[in-house]
Amino acid sequence: MFMFNNLSAKRHARLALVVGFAMAGLCDVAGAADLPPPSDPAARGLAIARLADEMDAGWHDASADMKMILKNANGETSERELRFLMLEITKPDEGDWSLMVFSKPRDISGTALLTYAHVKEPDEQWLYLPAIKRVKRISSANKSGPFVGSEFAFEDLATQEVGKFTYEWLRDEPCGALTCHVVERRPAYENSGYTRQIVWTDTTNYKERKIEYYDRKNALLKTLTYEDYALYNAKFWRPSKLAMVNHENGKSTELIWESYMFQSGLTENDFTTSSLERAR
Repeated sequence: MFMFNNLSAKRHARLALVVGFAMAGLCDVAGAADLPPPSDPAARGLAIARLADEMDAGWHDASADMKMILKNANGETSERELRFLMLEITKPDEGDWSLMVFSKPRDISGTALLTYAHVKEPDEQWLYLPAIKRVKRISSANKSGPFVGSEFAFEDLATQEVGKFTYEWLRDEPCGALTCHVVERRPAYENSGYTRQIVWTDTTNYKERKIEYYDRKNALLKTLTYEDYALYNAKFWRPSKLAMVNHENGKSTELIWESYMFQSGLTENDFTTSSLERAR
């Protein structure tokens, strides 16, 4: 997630969908874009995804503290603490960058994951293991595997760039007190652990509210819910909690986010493989 002075082609394409909203997140955009009609579900689904992405553009860099709570099928829990750094990338066909660094408990302290998301090429990910003082590159064939024993796969932790999926709008329906667009997206990249995902995006601020993940047998594998959104810098909506439930094994993982900061001056130098070993 890095800052560049000019908008890339992918940002310009998304801008065409946005009509008349003054500040991302502050206005109801249900009527702010002329979405394709329901009779063209593929175009409508893509337009919804693009609008949601454009609504969140311009944050440049961000960081947050995170608590990861793992719960097994018997209800027993364990906790981990980490720092999450992000850099916005606006180059064509490139996705955002992120760095996760664990601080607690002691046996995992210093473990770090660096991710470069791409659109047309496989994402790049590197894992630093302090016990062996080694940076390990994650193979694209292994990105469907679980990340440090959680219910999040490696591929879940890369930004879900619009161009990485094909889309089909299914319906609009109530989602709590809001109304959501329900869109099916299918991974267009190789080695995904999912055949498809069903995404609920609210029509008010175009924030994701729920995602269902279907495995390679097309069975419902996991459900992710986004909770307690808050507005930062009068512009950027962020959830305070993400909850991933695995329907196959009965386990779950919660991510509790705190102390969000934006535009604090992070640069490309903070997101290199050598920075993995320095991260603490």
